[in-house]
Amino acid sequence: MRHIWAFPSLTALSLFQASAASAVPRARQAINASSPLALFRTKRRFRTQAQLLSNSATKTTLVEEMVTVDTTSRLAALRSLMKERNLHVYVVPSEDSHASEYIADCDARRTFISGFSGSAGTAIVTLDKAALATDGRYFNQASKQLDSNWYLLKTGMQDVPTWQEWATQEAEGGKLIGVDPQLISSAIAEKLDEDIKNAGGGGLVGIKENLVDLVWGSEQPPRPSNSVFLLGQQYAGKDTAAKLADLRKELDKKKAAGFVLSMLDEIAWLFNLRGSDIAYNPVFFSYAIVTQASATLYIDEAKLTDECRTYLERNKVTIKPYGALFEDSEELARRAEADSKDAKPRKYLISSKGSWALKLALGGNKFVDEVRSPVGDAKAVKNDVELNGMRNCHIRDGAALTEFFAWLEDQLVNQKAQLDEVDAADKLEQIRSKHKDFVGLSFDTISSTGANAAVIHYKPEKGACKIIDPDAIYLCDSGAQYLDGTTDTTRTLHFGTPTAKEKKAYTLVLKGNIALDSVVFPKGTSGFAIDVMARQFLWKYGLDYRHGTGHGVGSFLNVHEGPIGIGTRKQYIDVALAAGNVLSIEPGYYEDEAFGIRIENLAIVKEVKTEHSFGDKPYLGFEHVTMVPYARNLIDETILTPDEKDWLNRANKKILEKTLGYFENDPLTKAWLLRETQPF
Repeated sequence: MRHIWAFPSLTALSLFQASAASAVPRARQAINASSPLALFRTKRRFRTQAQLLSNSATKTTLVEEMVTVDTTSRLAALRSLMKERNLHVYVVPSEDSHASEYIADCDARRTFISGFSGSAGTAIVTLDKAALATDGRYFNQASKQLDSNWYLLKTGMQDVPTWQEWATQEAEGGKLIGVDPQLISSAIAEKLDEDIKNAGGGGLVGIKENLVDLVWGSEQPPRPSNSVFLLGQQYAGKDTAAKLADLRKELDKKKAAGFVLSMLDEIAWLFNLRGSDIAYNPVFFSYAIVTQASATLYIDEAKLTDECRTYLERNKVTIKPYGALFEDSEELARRAEADSKDAKPRKYLISSKGSWALKLALGGNKFVDEVRSPVGDAKAVKNDVELNGMRNCHIRDGAALTEFFAWLEDQLVNQKAQLDEVDAADKLEQIRSKHKDFVGLSFDTISSTGANAAVIHYKPEKGACKIIDPDAIYLCDSGAQYLDGTTDTTRTLHFGTPTAKEKKAYTLVLKGNIALDSVVFPKGTSGFAIDVMARQFLWKYGLDYRHGTGHGVGSFLNVHEGPIGIGTRKQYIDVALAAGNVLSIEPGYYEDEAFGIRIENLAIVKEVKTEHSFGDKPYLGFEHVTMVPYARNLIDETILTPDEKDWLNRANKKILEKTLGYFENDPLTKAWLLRETQPF
């Protein structure tokens, strides 16, 4: 999956031939709709349409994929500000003040200063050098987007320093490193400060006024303030009062004074609210503080509908302005200081991803403990309503993808149409939008042909993308937000005759997907422990892929959801998979400048019955919910085992049963689906 959120555009300009003149009035008319959900849908549509109509408004903030930006003047302005503040090094993280992976345009500071638009990475600027650190998903993209001012630090490669190590080296000799304390976690900041001083540097300094914002100036986009709406009980499955009660039990176990929430998806989940302040993620800018006696939501109250206010009041939630959080935190710290004179105070908890600024406002280590968020843990275990929603929305989403692939093949092969990657992505969005409870996309669709499929987080841009080649690999990684769940599916297809090499690579990836989907493991097993199941067949030939094998997925929330995942990241060692988790299974293989392959399903972790129960532990397995066929002409049956063929036959039978009814009046799609799900 990848990885950001755009609500459905009003039109697909090239495919559906709508005029710009007619599109804007329709957007304005839609925004006047009385339903909060209608407003939630159409506000993002209008913004997206406006960007399509006028690139001039956003050309300095939204960088097209694979386009190099000249950052010389931006770096010069930043260095001037650094000199004024006696800084030799300045760190520009990717995240916003809520540690969001995907951010609003106004928070895209690292993209603005470096030109690199991937979702992960850190920029480090000295008075005479600049470096950008990112992981293997983005090596290809970063090498094309960074101009000559920048040095690429390939995180995870042998002998390549981390951004912290590189910055620390540059601070030797008593030099200071600056950072906006709201954009870096307390844990990272404190460790970095210690390392800098141990290496002879002057230390880490929190600079409250963000220097990149000063360089950006009036061209920086405004902070979004979109309407928030209530997610009904028929979708949420549990009301806020019950969730607050569960959280308070956790606070009592930890003998904590309260929990300060800063992660936007955790706040949206806890209060059963959804918004659209960040593209593709149905969240809204907010903070919250929960104690045994109170629950306070910090938000711009104008964003809330009357229904939201009534619901929050009924669940005994107080509303305060978004900007009051830090002032209230400082007041809590003062009270804790006064109380500590008579007795040992109970500490406040913040997420381990909470900002350095937040921890300092609450009084630092004396009054704050950083923990893995109990709200994040609770959110990751879906209730029965959420799980059924996931199953149901994936049936509708599977029908949409099947219709799209049948249409695309017909257009390319039979109609000899010239379609580019954006045309295809727009058509898929249009098909999805017909289905019940559709709200928008869950990330930018990766629609990629040939060599572009080897760019793991590729995003096609009109005017800079390729015409889809029916004689090359086509990779489509896409997802949607529905009121009852979030989807993320990748399928790799070939509309002509694939090479033997392409078929072998595809089949090795498929074997890994099947092996991981089929694994049974004892309760307490982490995603780190089972990652090898998906890679083993590639490893046998000395092949691999540079991304995780799976990530958690929210319930009508962020398509990337912690704390669970499958892969080699350290955090996946510490968090065991649990029944009710929903996550992706997505092995792949990529050859730069040639082709890329990825096969992705979403799966629910469930308890399974086993003949024995060693250690008296429950055993777990997966139920995959994605309902889209696999590319039959890319499968090399000679390297499939009988068990693997049986798995495919059972999967195809289920796909056929669940989705065939959508195509009673669509002979083209029906024929395609029947062909692709024939037994092996």
